[in-house]
Amino acid sequence: MRGVWSVDGNSYPQVATPLAVDHEIARIAAEQHGIVTRAQLFAAGVAADEIAYRRRVGRLHLLYRGVYAVGHRPPSPHARATAAVLACGPGAVLSHRSAAALWGFGRWRGPIDVTATGNHTRSNVRVHRSKTLRPEDVTHHFGIPVTTPARTLLDLADVLADASLTRAVNEARLQRLLTLHDLAALLDSFPGRATKRLKPHVEDASRPTRSAFEDAFLTFVERHHLPRPEVNQRVAGYEVDMLWREQRVIVELDGWDYHDGRTAFERDREKDAALLSAGFPVVRITWGRLTEREATRLRRLLA
Repeated sequence: MRGVWSVDGNSYPQVATPLAVDHEIARIAAEQHGIVTRAQLFAAGVAADEIAYRRRVGRLHLLYRGVYAVGHRPPSPHARATAAVLACGPGAVLSHRSAAALWGFGRWRGPIDVTATGNHTRSNVRVHRSKTLRPEDVTHHFGIPVTTPARTLLDLADVLADASLTRAVNEARLQRLLTLHDLAALLDSFPGRATKRLKPHVEDASRPTRSAFEDAFLTFVERHHLPRPEVNQRVAGYEVDMLWREQRVIVELDGWDYHDGRTAFERDREKDAALLSAGFPVVRITWGRLTEREATRLRRLLA
């Protein structure tokens, strides 16, 4: 050993050689999406003046106080999320919109959301404080401390509009990140506004929707007091969007994302003919036809 560094009352043994130091930094960074902390550098045997030198020559890039990117600034959202969590101190976790993005039922946009115990102000980090975050509400995903999918949805219920919250719940279920039982168990422990907003999703045991269009159609059905259909069921060998089984009526939702092109056009007509032959007429509805007129037509068909 070359000696022992003493920093902030803590002792950090130095690694034997500069090459060994570089290997240790690389090992730590590889586990943290290319990010290291000042304390970890000290523990690897890097003195304060060596940290300053590495910054000058571009081997370390300061992201937050005491948090560095190794080699280059972080190109990925995972690296930026790791840096934000590390910058907010022990016990900090990715949460809210950023947690949803990490799990795959949200998008990376805006500041990184972190729930922390202390008072932190960091550039491009939205810091939340919670007195109710329990150890069982925290896990790791891609090596990043993050709220569980169920806890993430509970947090999102405080910040998302109804349509976005519905989509998040359905995407989490589609990806099998949680069950309604998981969500219900969490809600039992947290009375409040967020729980009230999530309760209807727990009480509805129907299959999760696959798109915002399906969400919008179910809202349209509720608004016009139509019977609620089954979602994404199989009829005559085909999966259909909306099914009123007793009335033998099907609605297919025609969004451009899923029904564009000649091949899709021909496939849809074949499907409609097969369903009609099986005794299930198909009504095709676009976004622009979510109107009072269409509701009246459906009401007559279902009657």
